[in-house]
Amino acid sequence: MATLSEECFDRKAPDAKATAADYPSSMINSVMNRAEWGLLIALAVIWGVAFVFIKVAVTHVEPLTYVWLRLLMAAAALWAWMRWRGERINLSLPIWGAILLLALLNNVIPFILFGWGQRYLASGLGSILNATTPIWGVLVAHWTTSDERMNTAKLLGVLVGFAGVAVMIGPSLLTMGGDTMPQLACLIAAFCYALAGVWARRFKRLGVSPMKVATGQLIAGLLVMTPIALLVDQPWNDPLPPMEVWVAMILLALVCTAFAYVLFFKLIASAGATNALLVTLLVPPVAIIFGAILLGEALTGGQFLGLAFIALGLAVIDGRIFAAIRRRAFA
Repeated sequence: MATLSEECFDRKAPDAKATAADYPSSMINSVMNRAEWGLLIALAVIWGVAFVFIKVAVTHVEPLTYVWLRLLMAAAALWAWMRWRGERINLSLPIWGAILLLALLNNVIPFILFGWGQRYLASGLGSILNATTPIWGVLVAHWTTSDERMNTAKLLGVLVGFAGVAVMIGPSLLTMGGDTMPQLACLIAAFCYALAGVWARRFKRLGVSPMKVATGQLIAGLLVMTPIALLVDQPWNDPLPPMEVWVAMILLALVCTAFAYVLFFKLIASAGATNALLVTLLVPPVAIIFGAILLGEALTGGQFLGLAFIALGLAVIDGRIFAAIRRRAFA
């Protein structure tokens, strides 16, 4: 076996030191520890109650104005957070163009669609429809990427998940009656989130940090929404909403948007995106509980059955639950 001389070692040491500095964080944990589970549960609570806040906000505020105010406060909060940490966005014009598209897919369009849809739907139902995002994501990633192709398990999970959507919406899907249009709006919003997830993959390759992406997309979304909301809604002509609406809006923007982004990116950095996406399984039960307690909402048996199918579909796509069952069976 060849040996490394002291002289050769001294020459290689600076290169090794520079390489190590490029990877300051520890490896991603495939099995989450207690702290990461704590982050996951905190995110589920924050995003679960967010659907209640949206319902309260859009009951008194026009959807476009709601989106504008949410982006305004959230963008200001994350920008202030970055400045406090001594960071600047400093992005090139082409990257700002990519972030603008991300803002449309991840903020502007889905926020508008969920805002309008939840005027007519229970907050818990909105959260269930939002839980279809990973199901859409499997289809989008299969057709637009080379490293996230669909396999048998993912295809089965997609079919089970869409069966849940069909059970929830029911026969009204064929006649477009009842709450079909608001539910379809929420499904389109979830599809936009899936597109945004695939589009956002490019920013890691471009060397843009997640915090810069989050702050940049909120600022870009705000620039898009400002003229739209002011020209269409003309909010200065509307009466001031009651105090509980302002409280809901502030909590929605600062806690459920800005602060939640910080937690989410922290969880992705330590536990990976696959583990972080488990939050979609936990959000609907939280939203249903808070909707029942705070708003007196109740879902139908068919909607709960649809939730069960969607949860099963996500579990099949994720695969870990069934892998654990197989390991125990053959242990």
